[in-house]
Amino acid sequence: MRWAVWEGATVLCLVAGAFFALVGAIGLVRLPDAFMRFHAPTKATTLGVGGVLAASLLYFVGRGRPVVHELLVALFLFVTAPVSALMLARAAIQLGLKSQAPLPGRKLRD
Repeated sequence: MRWAVWEGATVLCLVAGAFFALVGAIGLVRLPDAFMRFHAPTKATTLGVGGVLAASLLYFVGRGRPVVHELLVALFLFVTAPVSALMLARAAIQLGLKSQAPLPGRKLRD
């Protein structure tokens, strides 16, 4: 019974991580401009990698092995993803890229 709980939790984290990674990849391809595309890899894909790291953590904890690498990778990922998105957004602003996001009082393009 003990192994079934660990394996079930591991599978759940893997499926959730794969789902978020897929949503992030689809968002990266489908969103219309650079500013909207920043959200796909920094939000959904970060959650996807977090799910896979959680699955790896659960797998090795269930086997009685110490887990440090997964925690360090998750910490590094959750710190660097927002910073890299901010830097990319600043570069896009410096290049003069325009957003297609609807703003109050602004009509959408066809």
